[in-house]
Amino acid sequence: MNTSPIAFLKGHGTENDFVIVPDPDNALDLPAPVVARLCDRRAGIGGDGLLHVVRSAAHPEAKAMAGEAEWFMDYRNGDGSIAEMCGNGVRVFAGYLERAGLVEEGDLAVATRGGVKKVHVAKGGEITVSMGRALLPEAGVTVSVDGRSWPARNVNMGNPHAVAFVADLEHAGELRSVPPFSPAEVYPDGVNIEFVVDRGPAHVAMRVHERGAGETRSCGTGACAVAVAAARRDGADPAVTGTPATYTVDLPGGTLVITEYPDGEIEMTGPAVIVAEGVIDPSLLTA
Repeated sequence: MNTSPIAFLKGHGTENDFVIVPDPDNALDLPAPVVARLCDRRAGIGGDGLLHVVRSAAHPEAKAMAGEAEWFMDYRNGDGSIAEMCGNGVRVFAGYLERAGLVEEGDLAVATRGGVKKVHVAKGGEITVSMGRALLPEAGVTVSVDGRSWPARNVNMGNPHAVAFVADLEHAGELRSVPPFSPAEVYPDGVNIEFVVDRGPAHVAMRVHERGAGETRSCGTGACAVAVAAARRDGADPAVTGTPATYTVDLPGGTLVITEYPDGEIEMTGPAVIVAEGVIDPSLLTA
């Protein structure tokens, strides 16, 4: 067992917060119970998820991407489960790399389980992430909360989302548990569920239940899914109009700006903040 203190940092992107564990050589064993303990807000450090910072060449899931991206974001949900992508997490991951002197301001690539993401680190902390293209499976679901039901648009951003437009965000309920949806077979591995209201032209607000984490203050891929669903609802599909569609998305933890281009590429811009750093007691790493 490793008995040496292990470095960590704490960061957030629009208050979607993460434990950051630098481990360039992929030397740490981080099974799900350990990750859940580190993300526990009472018995651990606390976070919506964990960013395991590994060189792509050192991780079996990322070796094939090492030629494109030096660093791999081995992302885990707060319950320890593995996730394909986390948009706010990519921004915070890139912010950490820049802070640590591992990359410079400007363009870089980050490997994720959802593919290689292009990132631009600007002065002042704003970070833009190329989130790839959205997939829009035809099968949708109906989401129900406290006797109310809404159709939800199926949007995949490398992870699954169900986007429901509602009259009032309070109608989403407590969001600590998964809002019931049917048919369940549309999302066999679970889903992130967004509840959305309009605030003005190309301006929406949302709340989200994130798969494996409950309600979070922000969700980057969720904000992208919401912008895509809103553009389709509003007749502003960039592939049809030939014009980029930009939406401002308010979340409980802040604001993100999402732009979808005619070729389908989606960019997300927002802040990344590192708030603390320290060492982990090695006993927390024993499951």
